Amino acid sequence: MIKKEMIAMLLAGGQGSRLGVLTSNMAKPAVAFGGKYRIIDFPLSNCINSGVDTVGVLTQYQPLRLNTHIGIGIPWDLDRNIGGVTVLPPYEKIGNTEWYTGTANAIYQNLAYMESYNPEYVLILSGDHIYKMDYEVMLDFHKANNAEVTIAVMPVSMEEASRFGIIIADDNRKITDFEEKPEHPRSNLASMGIYIFNWKTLKESLLAMADQPGLDFGKHVIPYCHERNMPLYAYEFNGYWKDVGTLNSYWEANMELIDIVPEFNLYEEYWKIYTKSDILPPQYISSHSVIEKAIIGEGSDIRGKVYNSVIGCGVTIGEGTVVRDSIIMNNTVIGDGCEINKAIIAEQAVIKDHVRMGIGEEAPSELNPGIYNHGIVTIAEGSLIPENIVIGKNTVISGQTEVADYENGYLASGKSLLKAGEK
Repeated sequence: MIKKEMIAMLLAGGQGSRLGVLTSNMAKPAVAFGGKYRIIDFPLSNCINSGVDTVGVLTQYQPLRLNTHIGIGIPWDLDRNIGGVTVLPPYEKIGNTEWYTGTANAIYQNLAYMESYNPEYVLILSGDHIYKMDYEVMLDFHKANNAEVTIAVMPVSMEEASRFGIIIADDNRKITDFEEKPEHPRSNLASMGIYIFNWKTLKESLLAMADQPGLDFGKHVIPYCHERNMPLYAYEFNGYWKDVGTLNSYWEANMELIDIVPEFNLYEEYWKIYTKSDILPPQYISSHSVIEKAIIGEGSDIRGKVYNSVIGCGVTIGEGTVVRDSIIMNNTVIGDGCEINKAIIAEQAVIKDHVRMGIGEEAPSELNPGIYNHGIVTIAEGSLIPENIVIGKNTVISGQTEVADYENGYLASGKSLLKAGEK
């Protein structure tokens, strides 16, 4: 029988609804990030850099883009005869067939996959965070403490603590208590949703809790282990870690990549971030163009001015166009004479000539102020914006729009334009 010391289970089925129209056609881990990557590249690269060569990727919501991107795992050196990467969607069973209803339920439904490797340890990861972490160091900590469960934690400010699952640990980092999003937190150690379980412990707790609706690690499995006095430990991580779950945090994390000394460095030799790269020609930068503090993906054709922005692969920016503080994803075409301010433009959008976006005073979004805020203009994948249109802040556009859709050629701040058939 195959025996692996540690296998990873990567939860990548999330809808990522707080990213609005960016996730109407794809799961959050498949969203483009940093010019040429997708969010899932970060945990996958962490796995191979940490010597974990067996990864089950649990998909559910809109998985096509994710499945195509992962393929058989070649970019991450995960195309193995034994182990490698396996995509695990929900599947029909003889008894009750169900979707994955919670983080731990998804793992429970794949007990047979884990059993086939008979691992000593199982690493549980989330597919939607941006960070670099050596899981081997965490495993060493787990073994040194004879832990049955180790939870990766990171110090956050006390003001922010109520947004997280909070871990209370003693001086030896043994977990004494934890609280899910407490109003008055007693500690500032936030759970990162990264766990190492002894396989026997994980299997026992999943089978014992299997009937819980929406079976979840934070709400059910960890409390189950804690109540039985199993040794639970907190592994403190102090590196860069970003949950890019909202449009603003996604925008900020991209902008941090272009700082003069980036806190999160994509260019380190010893900890490479791997991705599926298309075969593209080099960038073309015309003699009229100006580029300051930007990432420009391969195959892009830049004839305008780009300031403080992240430009994906195969992007065209026309003459006289100025792009500032924006994220332009792969294969987007922006015409001539445009002005783009603080926008997130998803893949394969077409912006015709003389469009101006991010103009005027801010107004709260009428569609969903909780999602569309901080003055960001959000353009969905494959959208078309006709020429000479002016677009305000906190706006969202999705679909093939035409001049008649805009009142006097204008979409005011806080307004949205979602064409029929679009989400």
